[in-house]
Amino acid sequence: MIKEDIPKLRQKYLHSERRFLEGPRSRTREFLFTFKVLFEFIRGFRKLHFIGPSITVFGSARFDENHPYYKMAMDVGKAISNLGFTVLTGGGPGIMEAANRGAFENGGRSIGCNIMLPHEQKENPYVQRSVEFRYFFVRKTLLIKYSYGFVIMPGGWGTMDEMFEALTLIQTGKIREFPVILFGKEYWKHLIELTEDMIQNKTIAPDDIQRHLLITDSVEEMVEHLKQYSIKAHGLKKGKRIKPLRFIGELIFTKRQA
Repeated sequence: MIKEDIPKLRQKYLHSERRFLEGPRSRTREFLFTFKVLFEFIRGFRKLHFIGPSITVFGSARFDENHPYYKMAMDVGKAISNLGFTVLTGGGPGIMEAANRGAFENGGRSIGCNIMLPHEQKENPYVQRSVEFRYFFVRKTLLIKYSYGFVIMPGGWGTMDEMFEALTLIQTGKIREFPVILFGKEYWKHLIELTEDMIQNKTIAPDDIQRHLLITDSVEEMVEHLKQYSIKAHGLKKGKRIKPLRFIGELIFTKRQA
């Protein structure tokens, strides 16, 4: 594909999703759209199936490498890779780059799951593989499926969206033993206060968050939490990954991985 055609292709996909969300369309268009979604799920399955147990790190794209949160995210990525997990991020700059970089420079596995947006976001140079998604709901589903926990660094709406998606699935019993770690007590202090108000008003129960939501500034505390609620809870073993089968062509999806 010619490089100049990539922005046009992005706009085509974005307009497709906008039209879908605008309301009812013809039955034919709705039917054809389901095949686009199905194809994206299958492509995601094939590319993420062999990366091994993963932890996803979320956070803002707006922090540069001189920011304390960037340096903290590098330490987080390194610590996660030391546990034997693949580090998954959105594949962009800022916190995402920092977490990928921490894993990459530590000799760990580093994967980016990018979402097509109106402004073109370049993948950071520390991902060993980048998987691109058109649809937010497909990306969120697969990040939950292939992750054994989320680490939420300081960020904005998108960061909170992923966090509350996981917490809602935990609360409703759709997923179990899925730790969500909120990094940065000072940054998230107002959100923490809101959560405490929810408990007092009984809109959420203390048990909804006490076991699986950890709020911390400590990489060491994060590591212990992941050991308890990811590794021990699921019986994970370091370095264990599903092996691709040559006769159905699965090796092509692992040739670029570490």
